Amino acid sequence: MKSLQDALYNWLTIYVVAEARPDDIAAQETVAFFREILKHDFNITKVEVKKEDMYIVAYERDGEQKSARFPMELIEVMLRQIEEAPEKYRNYPS
Repeated sequence: MKSLQDALYNWLTIYVVAEARPDDIAAQETVAFFREILKHDFNITKVEVKKEDMYIVAYERDGEQKSARFPMELIEVMLRQIEEAPEKYRNYPS
């Protein structure tokens, strides 16, 4: 990932899917993969999500508390696509 903003966006997008689909193995593995990118590439040690009028990602980087905001409609696009065509996004057992 080139930027922290992109990494947070990618992680949050799949995080929302993984939270909505806890049995979706691919979503769980992908959210863990992007969390590792946040940790190793950007030194993010803590991350929390709040859903208000926007998604707010609060995180700790190098001992400093920071946050980023993302529009709900942008973050929930993937989840909406999955919900609208579930036959295209089946959960395959490992």
